[in-house]
Amino acid sequence: MTAAPRTASLERSTSESQISVSVDLEGSGSSQIETGVPFFDHMLTAFARHSLTDLTVNAVGDVHIDVHHTVEDTGILLGQAILEALGDKAGISRYGDALVPLDEALAQAVVDISGRPYLVHSGEPAGFEFHLIGGHFTGSMVRHFFEALTLNARLTVHLELRAGRDPHHIAEAEFKAFARAFREAKSLDPLVSGVPSTKGAL
Repeated sequence: MTAAPRTASLERSTSESQISVSVDLEGSGSSQIETGVPFFDHMLTAFARHSLTDLTVNAVGDVHIDVHHTVEDTGILLGQAILEALGDKAGISRYGDALVPLDEALAQAVVDISGRPYLVHSGEPAGFEFHLIGGHFTGSMVRHFFEALTLNARLTVHLELRAGRDPHHIAEAEFKAFARAFREAKSLDPLVSGVPSTKGAL
């Protein structure tokens, strides 16, 4: 029997943004990203590559006002797409853990595809949230994105910055750590029969 494809394509339209997202959890990490926020494009490309998720994102938003709506709404839709693509979660590893460096920055992410949305995000240095990265993206957007994704994908995520000074490196290490942990958690484990939960559902 051939396993069902773990893919999803969704669209979201509001007065603040129009977004389409497609994901393939069995991909090779290829991506086509266009959000109008260059540094965010860079982070989503890194997520796709390091999670081995094929990802297409097209977003048009009111970035002339602020990037907040585009970043958050993309996180919402990406989370919903991941949730749909995971299906009934039968056979998944469920848990993933990754510790990822980027020069002086070091981030750890632990992911549980739990069905219970919860984010613990810590360790960023004081003032990081105010720093402008790439001329458009403020450090505060990192947490906004992961809050939106975690809630809508129904993941439990612990994301901790262990070390870091350069804001670009901090954000990128966090995105890559999450990607690697998610890659492990979403992977199909041949030793797992059914849904990996005593409840019988995730």
